Amino acid sequence: MKAILLAAALAVGALTVPAQAASCKAQAAEKKLAGAALNSFMKKCETDATKTCEADSQAKKLSGAAKSSHMKKCVSDAVGS
Repeated sequence: MKAILLAAALAVGALTVPAQAASCKAQAAEKKLAGAALNSFMKKCETDATKTCEADSQAKKLSGAAKSSHMKKCVSDAVGS
């Protein structure tokens, strides 16, 4: 019985964890990147974040100022600015 409760608790906890737990800057620091490797990683990470945020904007059917605001905040949060 305890095993079932533990498994259920872990399953619920896994659902509440965001898709991207750490920002690009945090991931770069964790990997101890510097110089060209850091620049390359950050550029790719920002590009990936922009694509993800763009898809999210389209899913929410945002346009104009609402889309611009959403994109700015979404990318900023993902990159860790």
